Amino acid sequence: MRVALLAESFLPHMNGVTGSVLQVLRHLAAEGHETLVIAPRSGEVTADLHGARTELLRSVPLPSYPEVRVVFARAARLAAILRAWHPDVVHLASPFVLGWQGVAAADALRIPTVAVYQTDVVAYAEKYGMPQASALVGRHIARLHRRATLTLAPSTASIRQLEDLGVDRLRHWGRGVDTARFGPERRSDAWRTAVARVAAGESVVGYVGRLAPEKQVEDLAALAALPGARVVVVGDGPSRAGLQQALPDAVFTGHLTGTALAEALASFDVFVHPGESETFGQTIQEALASGVPVVATGVGGPVDLVRSSVDGWLYRPGDLRDLRSRVADLVGDEGKRRAFAAAARESVRERTWDAVCHRLVDHYDEAQALRRIDDAQVQRGATRPAVPTPADTRPWSRFVALGDSITEGLCDTSRMPAGELRGWADRLAQLLAHARDTDDPFRYANLAVRSKRVRDLLDDQLPRAIALRPELVSILIGANDLVGRRVDPLAVAAQLEAAVRTLRAAGADVLLVTPFLPRRRAATLFARRFAVFSSELRRIAARTGAVLLDTDAFVDDASRPAIGDLALWADDKVHLRSRGHRYLAYRAAEALGVPHAEALSGLDAALHADDDTVVDGTWLRRDALPWIWRRLRGRTAGDGRAPKHTGYVLLGGGGEVRARTAAG
Repeated sequence: MRVALLAESFLPHMNGVTGSVLQVLRHLAAEGHETLVIAPRSGEVTADLHGARTELLRSVPLPSYPEVRVVFARAARLAAILRAWHPDVVHLASPFVLGWQGVAAADALRIPTVAVYQTDVVAYAEKYGMPQASALVGRHIARLHRRATLTLAPSTASIRQLEDLGVDRLRHWGRGVDTARFGPERRSDAWRTAVARVAAGESVVGYVGRLAPEKQVEDLAALAALPGARVVVVGDGPSRAGLQQALPDAVFTGHLTGTALAEALASFDVFVHPGESETFGQTIQEALASGVPVVATGVGGPVDLVRSSVDGWLYRPGDLRDLRSRVADLVGDEGKRRAFAAAARESVRERTWDAVCHRLVDHYDEAQALRRIDDAQVQRGATRPAVPTPADTRPWSRFVALGDSITEGLCDTSRMPAGELRGWADRLAQLLAHARDTDDPFRYANLAVRSKRVRDLLDDQLPRAIALRPELVSILIGANDLVGRRVDPLAVAAQLEAAVRTLRAAGADVLLVTPFLPRRRAATLFARRFAVFSSELRRIAARTGAVLLDTDAFVDDASRPAIGDLALWADDKVHLRSRGHRYLAYRAAEALGVPHAEALSGLDAALHADDDTVVDGTWLRRDALPWIWRRLRGRTAGDGRAPKHTGYVLLGGGGEVRARTAAG
């Protein structure tokens, strides 16, 4: 694979972005991939780039922070560089200025982009005295990451932040730690005496990082005159002079790298990280690897790294009294420090850079698959499918499913009496019942009937649903319309929008599911119709506030196949088999915010063998000819059939059926 890395920051300025890029270059080279680095030119580069080619562009220093360089390259210039090098994927390292031009250039060339969110620029704008710019910066970040094929975020806090900005296709990707370089064996009594100047019985309370406003190093003044503690600050930056005045008793070592940095970290007794705008916190991870307990603010990236009361403490953001008391707790208790230190080292054992970069290559592969889907959608005049963002779980107690044969449950006979069907909606109802914190019964009705179209939903299913006063309604329908001889997908979508708006006006939440096709050659005849219809459903969901389960967004990976995967489809070639219904039910549960839906999905799959019914006869005689015969007679398989649950079925907290009622 050929990977072009666009980095907003690069050597000789060393920071978290640069360090991550160097680690990625090392790993990609070791795995036989070719790399190109496009970055600001700001001085001589002497470090080992592991065979990477470089295109270092003219840059200007940021006025308030001259070590940071800004490149104002035009997208056309970047497109020319990329076109000449032919990358398979473009990696955008903490994109902002150069990254915006890079994503535009890659988009023009139809090259997939993976944007790595690493810097909370919105928070930085506020810390640097530009609060009026934070909204503008937020809109820029959202626009950039929505344009990227895939966005990687390092922590749950940063994922939530990007979700709030409307960014889709988010994946969690943390940072690795060099456990060979950072370790307890680097601890040096000589360093503690000569550099930290500790007296007998004193503990070193240290900080490592940039000395800049966003790091809030001035909060360490809360540790002044703390008995038995010596504060040591490792790093440099624009705030150093002011910090030396604010912390007159602290030792400032300046910038350290390599083994010198590893020796300093391992020689700390407590590591303190006061910054509240960290998307991750790489130095926290290096301190843990060094066997040093961490005291960090309980917000942002540190929340994922520090296990409070196990390998450190998380203090209340902005509460400097709490910061001081947490540090004092560790300084005054050597036994607790030793226990925390052992747990700290153990916590990073599986976070090596090799493991992290293996996952990065998987994300590159996913981005390539997503880019192909995006290009196909654009050619069909449709919008890009979005990965569904989980909703907040609501305490729904009345759920009604509307639709056709897929929602009725055709071909899902798993663990059902002869002649009865289950289906994804029944499975979803059980998951929703399980997720509730109450023993009150959960009411579920299924009004779906095979072969029905959107007009049938409007004329028959919708009035019945409204009469049941549901709190949640699922809608999966449209496939039977779209395979007709002459059909306008936009007109069908407009009819469906009317149903969604009626339900929303009645106070119901709506789960809107895009219809889908199997990956068969014959299905490509209808692919454009389905793509246009799905695109309209995305717009409908956005306009009405419906929860969207966008089945086009699921692509193949080891644990989550695409909905079109033939392994999920029954022998009749047009319906899901039991495992397909399970798959769809858990994807819907995720979209609705059911806790741990992904983990439950894996457990459920492990408990099932291939439990689908073995059918007799050839597909032509068993399935195709009866369908053709019904069509010639103007009939459908659903004519005269009643829904399987016209009234509510009562499900208990364990998901078991208790009774049937005629109405709500």
